[in-house]
Amino acid sequence: MDPVKAKETKYIQLEKLGEGTYATVYKGRSKATNEIVALKEIHLDAEEGTPSTAIREISLMKELKHVNVVRLHDVIHTETKLILIFEYCEQDLKKYMDQHGDRGALDPNTVRSFMYQLLKGTAFCHENQVLHRDLKPQNLLINRKGELKLGDFGLARAFGVPVNTFSNEVVTLWYRAPDVLLGSRTYSTSIDVWSCGCIFAEMITGVPLFRGRDNQDQLLHIMRVIGTPSESQFQKIQRESPEIQLKPCPRYPKMPFSQVLPKASPHAIDLLERLLKFDPADRISAAEALSHPYFTTAANPYPAPQPALMPPPAFAYPHHHGHHQQSQVIHPRHYPQHMMFSAQPQAQVANFAHAQHAQAQVQAQSQAQHLSHNPVTTQAQLAVAHSNPSATNMEPREYGDTLTRTQSQNVYPTVHHPPHYPHSGR
Repeated sequence: MDPVKAKETKYIQLEKLGEGTYATVYKGRSKATNEIVALKEIHLDAEEGTPSTAIREISLMKELKHVNVVRLHDVIHTETKLILIFEYCEQDLKKYMDQHGDRGALDPNTVRSFMYQLLKGTAFCHENQVLHRDLKPQNLLINRKGELKLGDFGLARAFGVPVNTFSNEVVTLWYRAPDVLLGSRTYSTSIDVWSCGCIFAEMITGVPLFRGRDNQDQLLHIMRVIGTPSESQFQKIQRESPEIQLKPCPRYPKMPFSQVLPKASPHAIDLLERLLKFDPADRISAAEALSHPYFTTAANPYPAPQPALMPPPAFAYPHHHGHHQQSQVIHPRHYPQHMMFSAQPQAQVANFAHAQHAQAQVQAQSQAQHLSHNPVTTQAQLAVAHSNPSATNMEPREYGDTLTRTQSQNVYPTVHHPPHYPHSGR
């Protein structure tokens, strides 16, 4: 059998999930493993050949292997079509917000989880010299484990030194950075950071932060919130991107983000401030954002799981961030296991508590044995030692009890929404 044909028959096509200008996405199943996959079928024009967006997507995604980036499993290329086989995710972030949010707004714990994963995936792309250039809720996929994954790399580009000149017709308008709106063609990773900030605010409030009708209107929406840059700031931006054509614009004072997002915590507000800087040079990097107190401070701990919920299944992030490389595990009693952060005070506290508890159990067993061989030990004392070993060591028993109780439920209900794999031609 023709190798290409044999490869094509490895997958069973199931229902259609979505359709764009140049591609149709189906749910599928691998015959070999029974694994559910997403089949992105790109129909090829005999004259035009393979779309450049598909070539770019394939070349980049073959190199990007990370838990927070949608995995490209396989590529099948025939004369009439190109099929990309991706890992399957149940839904995108937009649909997740519509289904699980309070009028779209997610609870603080979920926002923090998704924001961390978004930044982790973005930082990984940037470290591998890839700009996504189209980050928005519809392009972020969520699976049933609660893992968020960057998808749709059709507009992504590799970058390097010297600085390339890129198109400024990138990023969906509401998530487009002001320097790109002004016409910059020498942007870099900061444009993805701006998009992350917009998505962060949207998860908190349930609605997009800046909703302009066109480039100019979008700029005005941005300046009404973060303020109009000073003349010297505009001149600095223009020096760094000479292709920008500045036009007179209204002078708006900066609005406090605490007024725009009244439900956001002080740490969330501070992180948002650092992500949404008008001057791209002032924006925090995705890797730096991962160390922000919003994620790491012990004064801002994650709330314990609600009685009717349990943390999502555990997974450890591959660490590609040098100073983030730690292998500490956070106890599920205190923090959702799908957010395993490195070098955190709360992780150290949780691990210390584990160590203390383990030591208490050993001491309790030793003491129980001692009591059982002591002729003056009463039956009541033995019963206490065996039924509650921590009682002899003044250690609370909540660790095991709570873990057992929370492990019997599931925080992520069964999802019936089809996933969104937006792959329209642009």
